[in-house]
Amino acid sequence: MEKKQLVEQIFAKKSFLCVGLDTDIKKIPSHLLDEEDPIFAFNKAIIDATAPYCVAYKPNLAFYECLGVKGLVAFEHTVEYLKALYPNHLIIADAKRGDIGNTSAMYARTFFEQYDIDALTVAPYMGEDSVTPFLDYANKWVVLLALTSNKGSGDFQLMENAHGERLFEQVLRKSQEWADDERMMYVVGATQGRMFEDIRKIAPRHFLLVPGVGAQGGSLQEVCRYGMNQECGLLVNSSRGIIYAATDERFADAAATQARQLQEQMAVELDKI
Repeated sequence: MEKKQLVEQIFAKKSFLCVGLDTDIKKIPSHLLDEEDPIFAFNKAIIDATAPYCVAYKPNLAFYECLGVKGLVAFEHTVEYLKALYPNHLIIADAKRGDIGNTSAMYARTFFEQYDIDALTVAPYMGEDSVTPFLDYANKWVVLLALTSNKGSGDFQLMENAHGERLFEQVLRKSQEWADDERMMYVVGATQGRMFEDIRKIAPRHFLLVPGVGAQGGSLQEVCRYGMNQECGLLVNSSRGIIYAATDERFADAAATQARQLQEQMAVELDKI
């Protein structure tokens, strides 16, 4: 999906919501466990319920890989279902890949050829040759980890060099030599608040994938105040707050309610542009 198409979808739907499909077999409603593919059955219901309110889905590979082959089959079925019925929704594989060049090339082949995913999260720590294999594919996005919201994010990401530049700022600057805002996004945690201002000074036009709104306590309004640009420039992800809004047979309805409430808040923020 090209950047122009994504921006058009955001303003047409008045939403920049990404629904995280962090589907845990131990948390889904018990009645689904009788299904042949419980993970896919859960995902299908969540997707059908939330599709009107979001523009992207982000399955987290850890929740599928932990189940071995069955989990990967559920992931593949989920991707196929999205591509068949909801082709205007961006599909982001949250896999945080990144390794030496030939290994990254295989990861890129896996997600961009085998699964035909739209975007993939990538770790930048090993440098340019670990990232560029993912950039060899037209109309595919690399979503580079920049400033995350986990407890240990400051251990390395906020370390300063001799010039007072923090590591995440160095990542932002250097990576723009590899690709522009038409092919690269950055992961920035919702709990970073005014740090979005610092990010926008370096990457004013790039899309930011923002996890941490909802269950992790990030403020949508604060993210928009400091991180939104004229094209929106944000994909705000909510996972647990939506998909586990209820654990009974009405789980999909509860997910739809949570997604709609977020979409309504997003519409207000988009009207400010």
